[in-house]
Amino acid sequence: MDLLNTLVDKGLRRELPTRDEALAVLATSDDDLLDVVAAAGKVRRHWFGRRVKLNYLVNLKSGLCPEDCSYCSQRLGSTAGILKYTWLKPDQASDAAAAGVAGGAKRVCLVASGRGPTDRDVDRVSETIKAIKDNNEGVEVCACLGLLSDGQAERLREAGADAYNHNLNTSEATYGEITTTHTYEDRVDTVQKAHAAGLSACSGLIAGMGETDEDLVDVVYSLRELDPDSVPVNFLIPFEGTPLGKEWNLTPQRCLRILAMTRFVCPDVEVRIAGGREVHLRTMQPLALHLANSIFLGDYLTSEGQAGKADLEMIADAGFEVEGTDQVTLPEHRAAGGCHDGGGVCGSEGGGACGSDAAPEVSEPRTAADARTDLVAVRRRGAGTDLAPNA
Repeated sequence: MDLLNTLVDKGLRRELPTRDEALAVLATSDDDLLDVVAAAGKVRRHWFGRRVKLNYLVNLKSGLCPEDCSYCSQRLGSTAGILKYTWLKPDQASDAAAAGVAGGAKRVCLVASGRGPTDRDVDRVSETIKAIKDNNEGVEVCACLGLLSDGQAERLREAGADAYNHNLNTSEATYGEITTTHTYEDRVDTVQKAHAAGLSACSGLIAGMGETDEDLVDVVYSLRELDPDSVPVNFLIPFEGTPLGKEWNLTPQRCLRILAMTRFVCPDVEVRIAGGREVHLRTMQPLALHLANSIFLGDYLTSEGQAGKADLEMIADAGFEVEGTDQVTLPEHRAAGGCHDGGGVCGSEGGGACGSDAAPEVSEPRTAADARTDLVAVRRRGAGTDLAPNA
């Protein structure tokens, strides 16, 4: 396909595809899906080889969030039967992190529910970062604590944090339909604060919330403009007891197209398959490794993931290798900070003609029969429990 040849060439040059090209990726047929994966895989291998970075989540404080994000099982008004507990002590969080590191994780992601941290919360997380780094040589720590106030990103950086995660989640145009207790601009501001403090910015999206192809392209283009080092792609886990609990809009093929489009738009960025891969990619997970160079190991914040051992076997069987702590994730030009210019687009703006005249197809609506509620399991082990974690 001329479209795919064009996108590979642009990806190898870090050149931004046109919006029509990105939309055309999402509109490709199932007959062309393997060609799409192969093309995006060339871009992935050019910048990241066959390495897969493993990340491990530690939920420091679960549930009871005052925000009303419709996708979240921890939201205000959620009746999902998730674990609810207040802050883990630093040694408890360090023990949980050690399980992930022992399983092969290179980065530990510390997450806490809530609108944003108080200064006391930042102190608490700073102590936790120190405990983790003292006990796990070479591990990266990413904090995800919600909206940041002035000076908090700098304090986290001084405490030893390497990165900060705050997702845009969906397009600016539809953000108000998903969340009303804060704005899209609030999220952008927090990512910019992390950048400015010298933290590696991590910001991504959630697919499967009823968005259009245009919404998906909008949010991925906004992410490219923000220029994070890593872009987690989440697939909605429809928890019963949340407003989006009945949204089963994704197929494995759709998920692969979304990952491919993200790779073409963000060619030299760490693209991470995040929450929901087991629920929606299912047996197609190994194909997704040809598009993304990073995954979460084991469980998520409030739901169970694939067994850590199965994750490692999947990576090996697909012909990939786990990235070591002695390896640099990002390409040299990004690792050296050469692409961060205050939020601008990395690489050439490009332009040029659209590689395909195909109009985006309207996806067939999924039905209740497509729901795989059997794959949505509430986490009952690991952080906040007395049971061993999944790592």
